[in-house]
Amino acid sequence: MDQTALAEGAEAEFMYLYQSGAPSSVRTELGVTTTRIGGGVALSMRDDPTNFWSKALGFGFEEPVTHALVDRILDFYRGEGSDGATLQIAPSVLPSNWDDIRTRHHLREGGRIVKLWCPIDVFSPGATDLRVGPVTPEDAREWASVVLRGFGMPEKGIAEMLVAGVEHPSTRPFAAWDGDRMVAGANLFLHGEVGSLNTGATLPEYRNRGAQSALLAIRAKEAANAGCRWLVAETGQPAEGQVNPSLNNMIRSGLRPLYTRQNWLWRPDAAPSSNGET
Repeated sequence: MDQTALAEGAEAEFMYLYQSGAPSSVRTELGVTTTRIGGGVALSMRDDPTNFWSKALGFGFEEPVTHALVDRILDFYRGEGSDGATLQIAPSVLPSNWDDIRTRHHLREGGRIVKLWCPIDVFSPGATDLRVGPVTPEDAREWASVVLRGFGMPEKGIAEMLVAGVEHPSTRPFAAWDGDRMVAGANLFLHGEVGSLNTGATLPEYRNRGAQSALLAIRAKEAANAGCRWLVAETGQPAEGQVNPSLNNMIRSGLRPLYTRQNWLWRPDAAPSSNGET
């Protein structure tokens, strides 16, 4: 079992699901286009107000990462008129000449993502004084709003994109409530034997009350009920001397760092056109 391939594949598929499944009106409004290249996915949101959703990931398993593969990925973004994109490639599949490839394509370092993993039977549930439970279709719009506000993202268009994924058979959205008020949300994506814990965010005024830990626990239980053997999650690596509470919560729950992945940032004004070099 290649844990890295499974972890990267799950993330690529839930990101592809979100954007490819967006309503046509949202895809037009935000300029969303998706494609599959070399075993990975490339997702373009031309009018993304967050600079988050245009990303390419899941590469290096079906075919190797080469100059030519990166050419094909960036040609897609050029063709869509994208003003930038993030390439996310697991460190274990980066080729020995990666420095040459990234230099030629003017890819610069961005943030770093910690990918975490554990067998589902070693996961330790957390607790909270908040009520947690599944999100119904009637709750979907509020859930999307809470998640996006928790991440500090605008709702216009993007909320409708998240709502469209709520009823997909591979997704299981959950939320936490303080009384009747929804204050945190998260999603579980089922991908074979892997349960991907993603899209978790809490409103600022409700942080440090255990919402994330409880949402991790309820999603882990749902993944086990669905037959998953493994859990995978990701979060940002904190800067030196700083702390990421989300990362600490995941580790306390039993998830363990699998690897740290560098974001590689591309901008069209810094990148030359393709010449097909391999």
